[in-house]
Amino acid sequence: MALVERVRASAARGARESLEALAAAVPVPIASIAIRACPALPPTIEERIADNRAQTVADSVMYREAIATAAEARGWFVHWYDRERVFRDAAAVLGRDVDALLYAMGRAIGPPWQAKHKLAAAAALAATGRAAPRPTAG
Repeated sequence: MALVERVRASAARGARESLEALAAAVPVPIASIAIRACPALPPTIEERIADNRAQTVADSVMYREAIATAAEARGWFVHWYDRERVFRDAAAVLGRDVDALLYAMGRAIGPPWQAKHKLAAAAALAATGRAAPRPTAG
């Protein structure tokens, strides 16, 4: 358990430092970020260690939660998006199909415009339209 707590503290420190560096590098103020929603996990470290599915996602959940906490401490809004719905949510914000806009963005930006970039752009668009509550996965 001590190792998990050391890693958690390191993740929190790294998230704070990284977001500080990001804020310093971007020429405009950052108001919000979008983070993929976390799957639910058992409530205790012991239960997470004993659960094979939880073992495979616990690290990514910890890092996403560390980033969210650091962003909120900076006063940034955190939008939690569902990977399965994010393109529909972005289209709802735009009031039209999002595919044409993402295609145009990719052409304007140029290679490499990959699926992960489209996902991030869709999440950013979705975040402009509505607040999503912070998940309670733990």
